[in-house]
Amino acid sequence: MRRIVGPLIGILALLGFFAPAAPAQAATHNPVVFVHGYTGNSTNFATLQAYLVANGWSAGRLYGYNYNWAGSNIISAQGLAAFVNQIKASTGASRVDIVNHSMGGLVTRYYLQKLGGAANVDHVASLAGANHGTTYASACTIYVSCIEMLPGSAYITSLSGDETPGSAKYGTWVSPCDGIIIPYTSTRLSGADNHTLACVDHLSILSNVEAMSGIRDLFNS
Repeated sequence: MRRIVGPLIGILALLGFFAPAAPAQAATHNPVVFVHGYTGNSTNFATLQAYLVANGWSAGRLYGYNYNWAGSNIISAQGLAAFVNQIKASTGASRVDIVNHSMGGLVTRYYLQKLGGAANVDHVASLAGANHGTTYASACTIYVSCIEMLPGSAYITSLSGDETPGSAKYGTWVSPCDGIIIPYTSTRLSGADNHTLACVDHLSILSNVEAMSGIRDLFNS
């Protein structure tokens, strides 16, 4: 289990204009699990993690889930289920919050809809998630993960039904300038609070101030 507790001083200084919440508030937050996308890893969320710490979250309750992005998203979702259970056991928390990016959206969806994950989650934030696939995945179909990420794939078809299961609150953030999630509206989930940003590319959305503040507000709701 990877806990995000590395040195955040430089990024925190960069984000210093954000007033931190009272220290007591940190104990009230759920652990947060970050689910990266295709070719990514947990370090993709460094700026967002620093932002949350600056706004009252405990760095010791931020967890990056790393998985084999080339393998099946089903296996990755099973790994996510085990990872969440491990965090719950180690922290005593009854639920977690999830932030996903890109293909991490599909990993998260399978966990929530097929593996009973909705009972373990209070909030879900999807940043440019490939929640309904992306035609861009046709460029990498040598990997099973990309085959599953194609719109209309058997994997995505299996996720038909309730897109926001359970009692969790869901939010998505998309941009018409994404360039990787095509169409960019693929990220939106029925039943979620769906936000459209101005021109932000696929990776820059991870450090977009409007998106980060939206996630903060979602997790505090």
